[in-house]
Amino acid sequence: MSRIHDLFSKELNVITAGIEFVANDLKEQGATVSQLDWTPPARGNMELVAILDRLEQPEIKEKIEAANREAVERITQSQPFLIGFDQAINVVPGMTKKTILHAGPPITWDKMSGPMKGGIAGALVFEGLADNLEEAEELAASGEITFSPCHEHQSVGSMAGITSASMYMHIVENKTYGNIAYTNLSEQLSKVLRMGANDQTVIDRLVWMRDVLGPILRDAMKLNPKGIDLRLLLSQSLHMGDECHNRNIAGTTLLIQALSPYIVMTDYPLEQKKEVFDFVASSDYFSGPTWMALAKCALDAAHGIENSTIVTTMARNGVEFGIRVSGMAGNTWFTGPSQKVIGPMFAGYKPEDSGLDIGDSAITETYGFGGFAMAAAPAIVPLVGGTVEEAIRYSKDMLTITTAENPSVTIPVLDFMGIPTGIDVRKVLETGTLPIINTAIAHKDAGIGMIGAGITHPPYEAFEKALLAIGEKINEEV
Repeated sequence: MSRIHDLFSKELNVITAGIEFVANDLKEQGATVSQLDWTPPARGNMELVAILDRLEQPEIKEKIEAANREAVERITQSQPFLIGFDQAINVVPGMTKKTILHAGPPITWDKMSGPMKGGIAGALVFEGLADNLEEAEELAASGEITFSPCHEHQSVGSMAGITSASMYMHIVENKTYGNIAYTNLSEQLSKVLRMGANDQTVIDRLVWMRDVLGPILRDAMKLNPKGIDLRLLLSQSLHMGDECHNRNIAGTTLLIQALSPYIVMTDYPLEQKKEVFDFVASSDYFSGPTWMALAKCALDAAHGIENSTIVTTMARNGVEFGIRVSGMAGNTWFTGPSQKVIGPMFAGYKPEDSGLDIGDSAITETYGFGGFAMAAAPAIVPLVGGTVEEAIRYSKDMLTITTAENPSVTIPVLDFMGIPTGIDVRKVLETGTLPIINTAIAHKDAGIGMIGAGITHPPYEAFEKALLAIGEKINEEV
């Protein structure tokens, strides 16, 4: 009997790659089929393939690899410390009384999503620039308000990212490289400004945060001249079961533990101090913005390194998803359409109620935690969907598009593997693997708030545009 005849007389176990209908046809014939998750480099775009090939030329590749090593070293060696709190008008570069910062790449009022418009309207009422939401919307459309991305002001903002002059900000200093990053305080969860909600309860909470929470945190940190080592707390949080994007139970516990002695030492009434502790206890998300500022602080130190292909920003405004690349200094954005977030919905809501992916919180994945570290936080699965096995696989998969593991922040269940660090535009295009992001879901309309959480990815287009720009820059230099 020939080997070919012998082969087809037995049960077939087939591995297929590429077009899925081949696998489906074999399954219909009773074969056991495993479909290989594979796409051609750059999705078969020969212009991009030619650029990838060019970047592999020894002289060019050597420059890129050296630049990427420097960028990743700056990320991993950064030591972000929380050194204080203050109002945005006092500390954020470029902030004015009529400036509103938002998440993601630049966008104009007329193109903004429902959650972002809702957050802006609420912020204008909170700031006293409008008496009600209708007046706020008219003011926002008038041209009198300056809208600008948080990222272009050394800041980050969760979900819609709305940041106005009176809001209190974390002040995070990079002890290694000296740069500063900012983010506002957590309003906790559900019906909050960052999710597009803007009724009187939201405004009242913001007023309390401005008049009580912020000043107490500001004065507490004045009593702590050494600051708080955030990288150490981040590492401890991952060892305690957080991924520090959407699960922050350990992180919030550690952060308030570090703040408590100084809060107690302030001169504020006992009743107000208790209000602060009750507020922190109301949701584990209190530390969520803190980790965003940590990541921003480290990644900004790696931005602007000539020839580097490392991604230093991933951010979304609810309409577009934007990335920035280290080798493209300044505020050069590469964008594509914001994607849907797939995951469990709160009772009473359907997928069609969801707004598109929004927020600067993908800075956590850009650094290497959040979705990249879900293996450390199996308890995140009920919130964002999927299985524990998938959560572990996500963390492993991200090694294929990153440059290194961060030795200072590790994942115990993966034998203390360092979190995947340094997303490389080249590797994303070569492998077809996109960064994994876990995130909250805001309702598509203004005024409602959070309605679920799930998993999403950036659009390929953003990375394709970045690679084209890298290719053009190399041509100019040669």
